Amino acid sequence: MRHIQVPARAGVVAPLRIALIAGAYQEPADFEQAGFADAVKARDLAIDLAFIAPELQHLLDRTVLDAMRTDIIAAARDAGCAQVWLGGISLGGFIALAFAEQRPGEVDGLCLLAPYLGNRMVTSEIGHAGGLSRWRPPALADDDEERRLWLFIRRLRTAGPLVHLGVGRHDRFSHGHQLFADALPDASVDVIDGGHDWPVWLQLWERFLDRISSRGMHAR
Repeated sequence: MRHIQVPARAGVVAPLRIALIAGAYQEPADFEQAGFADAVKARDLAIDLAFIAPELQHLLDRTVLDAMRTDIIAAARDAGCAQVWLGGISLGGFIALAFAEQRPGEVDGLCLLAPYLGNRMVTSEIGHAGGLSRWRPPALADDDEERRLWLFIRRLRTAGPLVHLGVGRHDRFSHGHQLFADALPDASVDVIDGGHDWPVWLQLWERFLDRISSRGMHAR
């Protein structure tokens, strides 16, 4: 699994590590080029970063989740990180949610920026039911990952890791984002103008970091 690690300070393990998963056909370096690492450095935050790009052909066989656990999450714990957050953009957000659903208790939080949340058939089904709280899916097949993920989302208000959802108001996945936002506390959701692109994701990331910065998580 391709990934890049960007420490807050060379030779020092930060108390928080955030691993971000790229979207489809994106590379780990795209996060750096978009300014994600620079945004952390500009705020002098004690956050080690990992940027991840899974091989798409392995998504359905779940080897991506196994590799992520070994190479990213367990490695961060072994290094001494007190907290490990997992996140992603677009398809990367879907993968982050799948990891948290299938491996409960292994991450402390999820930072999801414009996540892909499944096909419109499923989101329309939820919408027509009146939202997640009223949705009653049929018995799930073993490979029904999307409905299983939505059942996990429904539980996030009261159980599971902390969640930060950041989205552009005009994102092409906005219908699913609204259903997700309705299932979370207001404080867990950040909505700004914009669509599904890097400038919007960077702004959402910077606003998330400002929340962290207010908690005093500085590198020195």
